[in-house]
Amino acid sequence: MAALCGMVLAWAAEPAAAQGKLEAQYEASLSGIPVGKGAWNIEIGDDVFAAAASGGTSGLLKSFAGGSGTGASQGRVVNGALVATGYQASTTTSKKTEEIRITLDKGNVKDFAIVPEPPVDPDRIVVTDAHRRGVWDPMTASLVRVSGTGDVLSADACHGSAAVFDGRMRYELKLDFKRMETVKAEKGYKGPVVVCSLFFVPVAGYIPDRPVIKYLAAQRNIEVAFAPIAGTRILVPFWLKVPTPLGPAMLEATSFITSAQPPRVAKTQ
Repeated sequence: MAALCGMVLAWAAEPAAAQGKLEAQYEASLSGIPVGKGAWNIEIGDDVFAAAASGGTSGLLKSFAGGSGTGASQGRVVNGALVATGYQASTTTSKKTEEIRITLDKGNVKDFAIVPEPPVDPDRIVVTDAHRRGVWDPMTASLVRVSGTGDVLSADACHGSAAVFDGRMRYELKLDFKRMETVKAEKGYKGPVVVCSLFFVPVAGYIPDRPVIKYLAAQRNIEVAFAPIAGTRILVPFWLKVPTPLGPAMLEATSFITSAQPPRVAKTQ
């Protein structure tokens, strides 16, 4: 679920339209059993943006497979478009801690590192320099921008595809419109969401025979529901549903508090 949370989508850079803020709490479950909790904070200003998430296992899962992680991205808002300049992620389990850092320039990876450096696997498809051009980092890729001036929650939000590089793997993500729904968080947002089908297409940096890759690439029933950040034309995942051999896995917002932020007033003498 942590990996899929970072895979959720971004399309061609569209105007952000305004400034907004989101403070959200999420709960992950497997077959209805809670297995994790997390938080996601996003701030979009008139010239910069920042997003950060953190989470970890909980309940029964924590007793035998404890783990936690953080992720963050930041960048500039250029002519209303979100342009990431950096991404950082860290995961910790009982066996190891791993950190990933990516530096970007206009969608191209300038530098990246995984610490500690993973061993070379001859079965892994090599990621080339070409694979690291015209990409999104996983965190910025979770923000869907809807163009135009019409309703931000419409079928148009589920059109397009995105190229993502997470420091190890390069993959494509595609959306297709499914339906409209109404949701109600325990705290905060209550209203419509647009539900899209989500398709995962591995490109490079993966091991073809790995079962989880084969399973995700073959899935046609992954769904994600998007809700808006107030004051912007940017949508954020409200819930994500993934079928698994052990039952449905779900990541859902329990608290989704969003507010529009007034434009910054330039200082004058």
